Amino acid sequence: MKAKKLIAAGIAASMSLLTLAGCGTAGNTGNSGGDTAKEDTVKEDTAKKDTDEEDTGSVYFLNFKSELSAEWEEVAGSFTKETGINMKVVTAGSGTYEQTLKSELSKKEMPTLFNVNGPIGYQTWKDYCADLKDSQIYEWLTDKDMAITDGDGVYAIPYAVEGYGIIYNDAIMKKYFALPDKAVDISDTKEIKNFDTLKTVVEDMTKHKDDLGIQGVFGSTSFAPGEDWRWQTHLMNLPIYYEYKDDDVDNLDEIKFTYNKNFKNIFDLYLNNSCTEPTMVGAKNVEESMAEFAMGDVAMIQNGNWGWAMIYDLDGNVVKEDDIKFLPIYTGVEGEEKQGLCVGTENYICVNSKANEADQKASQKFLEWLFNSDSGKAYCNGILGMIPPFTTFGEDERPDNPLVQDMLTYMNDDSLYTVNWDFATFPSQEFKNQLGSYLLEYAQGSMEWDDVVKKTIDCWASEKALIAQ
Repeated sequence: MKAKKLIAAGIAASMSLLTLAGCGTAGNTGNSGGDTAKEDTVKEDTAKKDTDEEDTGSVYFLNFKSELSAEWEEVAGSFTKETGINMKVVTAGSGTYEQTLKSELSKKEMPTLFNVNGPIGYQTWKDYCADLKDSQIYEWLTDKDMAITDGDGVYAIPYAVEGYGIIYNDAIMKKYFALPDKAVDISDTKEIKNFDTLKTVVEDMTKHKDDLGIQGVFGSTSFAPGEDWRWQTHLMNLPIYYEYKDDDVDNLDEIKFTYNKNFKNIFDLYLNNSCTEPTMVGAKNVEESMAEFAMGDVAMIQNGNWGWAMIYDLDGNVVKEDDIKFLPIYTGVEGEEKQGLCVGTENYICVNSKANEADQKASQKFLEWLFNSDSGKAYCNGILGMIPPFTTFGEDERPDNPLVQDMLTYMNDDSLYTVNWDFATFPSQEFKNQLGSYLLEYAQGSMEWDDVVKKTIDCWASEKALIAQ
């Protein structure tokens, strides 16, 4: 993934959409003649609305980011208000996008816009993907090699670049570094450059958690159903990235899980220095974890730049904007002192080829509005917290999201390398679900790490084989 090219045009923040629907009811008072006239008027208005919608089309977006549900609804409302085109947004529950998409595409009123998470996802839904090679958003793409193509067609276009790492509260970290008996001789979090130093700092902070006024260093390692994506997808990305790098490939039918001990390093650090006991993580969700951070109960949390919305929106948030920063996810890999954040995209937009022509055109109009109008770009630079890779965004159009700003600092540092988002090549959602279940069993003490490794290797191979059939 060409992460640095992906931000050439600018940055975007969180957005939202609002479902608008109109209805009319005839009054039930007055004489029968008046009632009939009102009913006739309602029928005429309804018929006119239906005709207008047929002329202009409508948009139905199936959103996969449950944490940005309200934001997307707000965006949709503004689009409808400005253009007169009705827009509806449905947000899939966390970890349920694939099954929700399958269900919604079987209905008469199908999504006109939906996401695929990369080439693997495209293969599943390619029969529903319209060719976008003549679209404006493809024309605006800063690097057309980023699009998902098939033959001469262009079927999925990336619309947001994002990054993740370890988010930390600098106010708490400064309090730690001011301790007279701290276990390290560094004085700032940005001086942490490898796993050994991170481990020393974290374990010492756990010893001093009462002095620091925290319940744990890390937020809860969430494993409630559908809430384990930070581990089975985002954290698993690191060992796969390094294995691909060693083999000089961008995909593998079978993995060795060469860097499993590195995964275990950081995963154990999360579990053993959290505000929640490992045996209790099966009941925790991401929202709870982010709330623990926002309320100042913990100092660190693994998440991405989209997490800013979950922090500042929370009633009772005590974390100041200037104190929210990123640290790379160090795992003990050789040379990781030069590692930056994990940056890429799984945000590929597709227009439903099975929607009627008017709805397809309306959906493309929405994308053009979002990425080229002043109001659309303001949403991108505001509540969505993402970086659209389009030429329509100038260098001065950058979001106010502090995590995006820190992410850019890392990406613009030529001494660091970016960890690509290789999880788009993971075999299937089923592989991720199974990995999540193995990790939960390990966290709860009912599975040995060697068994996690073996099962993960076997599951990868079997799921890749199913795709090849």
